[in-house]
Amino acid sequence: MNIMPTQLYVCNACCCGVERKGNMAVPLEELKEAWVEHGLAPDVKLTVSSCLGPCSMANVCMFTNESGRTWIGNLTTQEHYDVLVEWAQQVAQNGPDHPLPPMLDALRFTPV
Repeated sequence: MNIMPTQLYVCNACCCGVERKGNMAVPLEELKEAWVEHGLAPDVKLTVSSCLGPCSMANVCMFTNESGRTWIGNLTTQEHYDVLVEWAQQVAQNGPDHPLPPMLDALRFTPV
């Protein structure tokens, strides 16, 4: 049985990462480097996306796996992105159902 890999979509478009709108720049190069450094691609696919939609929030990510979609918004610090990388490492080691760390779980939302 093949397990669907986790797919992480990081928004970097009209609002997300746009500093002139008061949002933190999305650390794309650091994320890409971390995926290579930790060999995450086979287990957690990283996709930099144009607009994911919920523009009322800054710096949105969405991940999908066999359990469905999970949305995270308002990633406003480098620490948020560092914890996202750490979570991806745990998913790679422990499987797609590894829970979000509390810092990211607190940023979970349901788009309307």
